[in-house]
Amino acid sequence: MWNYVSTPAGLSEWFADEVTADDNVFTFVWDNYPSKAELLAVSSGNFIRFRWLEDETSDTYFEFRIHKNELTGGLLLEIVDFATPEEKDDAIVLWENEIKILKRILGL
Repeated sequence: MWNYVSTPAGLSEWFADEVTADDNVFTFVWDNYPSKAELLAVSSGNFIRFRWLEDETSDTYFEFRIHKNELTGGLLLEIVDFATPEEKDDAIVLWENEIKILKRILGL
């Protein structure tokens, strides 16, 4: 699962139409519209955190965090994202749709 949330090739399979990386700046493309995000932090196999460059609020980010269930050996993907109250419902629907795609790719 780590490659699907941390590499341009993996993210291109479920999260965006196209993803490229240049050093710490990832470019995510949806419907030919690019958005750039700075890689803020990464712990290989555990979490990766990005901040949209066009977001004027410097303390917001989105993050993919992988947890392993010690009892079952299964993995849990936790997503942290920030949204205004009026954007919250749309953000939830967006992430639910993206996760459906990821689950299909993973065969779940």
